Amino acid sequence: MAGRIEELLEDHPLSKVLTSMPGVGVRTGARILIEVGDGSTFPTAGHLAAYAGLAPATRSSGSSIRGEQPSRRGNKQLKRAFFLSAFAALGDPASRAYYDRKIAQGKHHTQALLCLARRRADVLFAMLRDGTFYEPQPARSG
Repeated sequence: MAGRIEELLEDHPLSKVLTSMPGVGVRTGARILIEVGDGSTFPTAGHLAAYAGLAPATRSSGSSIRGEQPSRRGNKQLKRAFFLSAFAALGDPASRAYYDRKIAQGKHHTQALLCLARRRADVLFAMLRDGTFYEPQPARSG
């Protein structure tokens, strides 16, 4: 089965674009292609993030407004694919620097990974939109 998925992914024109991003392998790339396609159905990266359940949601009821929390909505499989790719990308210096910044801001491991997953969704959206390969950005400190 995995071999068949690999063949189908190789044949897709966007497969090389997807797998050029650190942390996106054959299975994750296939899941993203299945759920997102070429990304043209999403007007902005924010729409893609919301669809994947990576956009924070403000919970409110009457006059009570609770802060931003991870959304429970969205496509669970796509969210998982982004989350796992973010975890796998911690070996990438730029991704690790971003994760470390989030930890320094007081976020827990899972929160920092969700932030990284959201950021990667934004980058992936731009890559799909423009048909460009991933270009590593120099790691910023602070």
